[in-house]
Amino acid sequence: MKIWITRHGQTNLNKKHLMQGRTNEPLNDTGRMQAKEARKKIGSIPFDAVYSSPLDRAIETASIIGNVSKNQVIIDERITEMNFGRYELKKYTGMGFKMTLFWLLPEIVPSPKGVETIDALVGRSSSFLSEIEKKDYDNVLIVCHGGIIRALRGYMEDRNNGIRWRPKPKNCEILEYESIHGKHRKIADYK
Repeated sequence: MKIWITRHGQTNLNKKHLMQGRTNEPLNDTGRMQAKEARKKIGSIPFDAVYSSPLDRAIETASIIGNVSKNQVIIDERITEMNFGRYELKKYTGMGFKMTLFWLLPEIVPSPKGVETIDALVGRSSSFLSEIEKKDYDNVLIVCHGGIIRALRGYMEDRNNGIRWRPKPKNCEILEYESIHGKHRKIADYK
């Protein structure tokens, strides 16, 4: 099975460098263009299933890249963005010491009070992907968000700590993985 993972296209909140987390912000015109360009990069791959977080920016990106209608996109809450708590809609440069330190070093710094923990993020991403791996798919597309992708990558790259935090996933950058009998390998990165 090949598992294709991507982050949604740009939104106006991305453009303003704000933590948008679970705010339901739509794609902007640049985001739609990014999704169309990403589809061109992977060619005419037919997806057996297209999964998305429940947020509009991910659903629209999934529809474009997956080449399916929005109502064919399978919504799964487990791949929604991290809960940023009181840091939601804050500028990345104005988050304060605790959140900035956590965002830079989540492997060693615990999340501030009210912010989703790395353990919770890893738990829901592992639950989601282990369920996907039991399906009879050849190609599956997963469209979600920058925070949760770090845990999805951790799972697919068999990381001991469950995350691959760096480099930051770019809008509509597609990571292609292969999963065979619980063994994973990265095949390609479409930037």
